[in-house]
Amino acid sequence: MMRHPDWKLRLMQYLGEAARTPFQPGQHDCALFAAGAVEAMTGIDYARPFKGRYTTLKGGVRMLREAGFADHIALAAAWFPEIAPAFAAPGDLAVIETPDGPAMGVVQGEGVYVLTVDRLGIMPMPGATRAFRVM
Repeated sequence: MMRHPDWKLRLMQYLGEAARTPFQPGQHDCALFAAGAVEAMTGIDYARPFKGRYTTLKGGVRMLREAGFADHIALAAAWFPEIAPAFAAPGDLAVIETPDGPAMGVVQGEGVYVLTVDRLGIMPMPGATRAFRVM
């Protein structure tokens, strides 16, 4: 897997679209948001087996467990090399703890774009507990 030469532009376009798309489990939730960013940068849709196949977050976790993963973070860990959050660069994935549990987001400098139920937000990168390199 390699990022497209114009991955930065593709990622920014994707983030703009994501900001206008309402949160909906199975269509546009934090795990699918992160997978969509990866697809925008690389052209590879890692979420294809899961998209549109669940309508609640619990249903999404159930599908992941049936596929052999504890959660969306374990799935990311199977796809991408884990790195220390301090070494995460723009376009990498980061895990941020939220009141609703761990969220997968996209690193952008000192911030991490995270999709919440209300909107696309930016959380401070120093709050990241894990990170994954997107090549």
